[in-house]
Amino acid sequence: MASEARTIAIAGAGSIGCYVGGCLALAGREVAFLGRGSIVEAMRESGLGVSDLDGRNRRVEPQAISATDDPAAALCGADVILVTVKSGATGEMARLIDAHGRPDAVVVSLQNGVDNADRLRAALAGRRVLAGMVTFNVVLSPDGEAPLRAHRASQGEVMIDTGVDGLADLLDVDGLAVEARADMKAVQWGKLLMNLNNALVALSGLPLARQLADRSWRVILAAEIDEALAAMRAAGIAPARIIGLPPALLPKVLRLPDWLFGLLARRMLAIDPRARSSMWDDLKRGRPTEIDELQGAVIRLARQTGTPTPANERVAALVRQAEAEKRGPPGLMPDEIISSLARKS
Repeated sequence: MASEARTIAIAGAGSIGCYVGGCLALAGREVAFLGRGSIVEAMRESGLGVSDLDGRNRRVEPQAISATDDPAAALCGADVILVTVKSGATGEMARLIDAHGRPDAVVVSLQNGVDNADRLRAALAGRRVLAGMVTFNVVLSPDGEAPLRAHRASQGEVMIDTGVDGLADLLDVDGLAVEARADMKAVQWGKLLMNLNNALVALSGLPLARQLADRSWRVILAAEIDEALAAMRAAGIAPARIIGLPPALLPKVLRLPDWLFGLLARRMLAIDPRARSSMWDDLKRGRPTEIDELQGAVIRLARQTGTPTPANERVAALVRQAEAEKRGPPGLMPDEIISSLARKS
């Protein structure tokens, strides 16, 4: 698997797919992008910019890009298929892979949530499907900006399941650190804890760094994480450490005064000031969000274990309301979400 001649399909050329695929293409990997017409057209016309917080600002020229909206063309020759679509599109992508992908291709889910790899396995019986997790934030340039640019807006790496020798080495390139992990289910639950903030960014409309710097928002996130940790303990799930802090300490650190939080959580706050969450972008564009895969996963686990989740249920209800109204991010204030939590010390 370590051969650079292997073909890698990006099954979902959105923000994560463009960044991951762009780094791989810049490192000389053979990459085929499968995406929507507008993104494919933009890459064909002006290439793909790839930048990050570490100061890299690179570009894949149009002639070096293989991008299509034809699933057969993108998937049929791929040795590795990286699934980077939103959770709601997992079933449809599985059907496309089943119809057009090679039976011996390795399929890797690089998606939010804890269930997508299992969904892919159920739909792709007999194929090698690995769980994966992207721990950083990526911002895609606004529509019409040329070249299309994928910017990694926070620190982090990609983690993938063990089981395929050399796969991590194949994917580990400049700008894209990849680590093989034997505890991917724990990694997924650990990442889910911080992904609970995606909804708060979407509801507030604030940039991620500004929102996290405000204790009024952090106490709501802390309440959500407290509930998630209680449900995980009851279910015997031990989430992995993702951002440097043990998961059990996250609520305590989030509730600290702003000045102390800023000192202790520098890595958490090392975020491009323009970055927001993908859920914010979904509301802005009138698309379905991943609320059922994030807060929804906590609520389902809590119901199985008999633990309460009022904070997660309230946040999920507000996101679903915003989805239904299709007016974009509602710009709520903390006390409009859960006033009792906002007053906690």
